[in-house]
Amino acid sequence: MASASPLLGGALLIAAGVYQWLPLKGRCLTHCRSPIGFFAAEWREGPAGALAMGVRHGLHCVGCCWLLMALLFVAGVMNLLWIAAIAGFVLVEKLVPGGRIVGRVAGAALMGWGVLTLAGGL
Repeated sequence: MASASPLLGGALLIAAGVYQWLPLKGRCLTHCRSPIGFFAAEWREGPAGALAMGVRHGLHCVGCCWLLMALLFVAGVMNLLWIAAIAGFVLVEKLVPGGRIVGRVAGAALMGWGVLTLAGGL
């Protein structure tokens, strides 16, 4: 279930690479890296408050990883190796102190891979 279109695959790779460099990605990643800080600042009482907090925190986490998850359409939606690789990358990006630098290096690599894909090299 991988993309058969080099145009779509290359565009998605470039978009994911560019997104790794955007300030929006950095803001979302900041919230995901420190859930304790988020909960301390955004605490709401009761079940409705818990739901609101969960939705808000979930939006930050989706905002930081949605294009990486979309890469599964390039590599294969049901490919467990790629699923594990992307999950591992997200884990490193969120938990390692130099995760932001790792993300930017990966972004540059994704952009390069996308250009090669569009050029027909991969």
